[in-house]
Amino acid sequence: MKRIAKFEKVSLSEYLKTSTEENYNAVILPKRATAGSAGYDFFSPFSFSLSAGESITVPTGVRVKIDEGWVLKIYPRSSLGFKYRLTLNNTVGIIDSDYYYAENEGHIFIKMTNCGDKPLTIECGKAFAQAIFVEYGITYDDDCVAERKGGLGSTDKTKNNF
Repeated sequence: MKRIAKFEKVSLSEYLKTSTEENYNAVILPKRATAGSAGYDFFSPFSFSLSAGESITVPTGVRVKIDEGWVLKIYPRSSLGFKYRLTLNNTVGIIDSDYYYAENEGHIFIKMTNCGDKPLTIECGKAFAQAIFVEYGITYDDDCVAERKGGLGSTDKTKNNF
């Protein structure tokens, strides 16, 4: 396997903008459950419950440094999607390699909704999402030279040099 990325915690000062020091201390870096797993499990830094139709945004406390040419795609854990119809609000989370350098240190947030008909509880330290690294390509005539300036959702706010 080619090694192309490294998970890290965001700084405490960055995490405190959205959560608590207690939750920061509970952050577990993503890891694979088995040697044959493609997905890296994301673990909740706090316990939460979602009734049917409720949403939550989880500040994971995690950032990832990814080699150029790769992207991290985030999904709900398969079992949670199957049993509870847990969905990510953006369907698939896309973490670009330059997000690591964003103003928010590349802090990964995961927003999800319980679309099922029964309550869901996730305990602190339990896996709730999974992420897979995927290689991607660009077109031959791609001439993008814009650089990321902000954090989450900022790629449409970059300064393009056309």
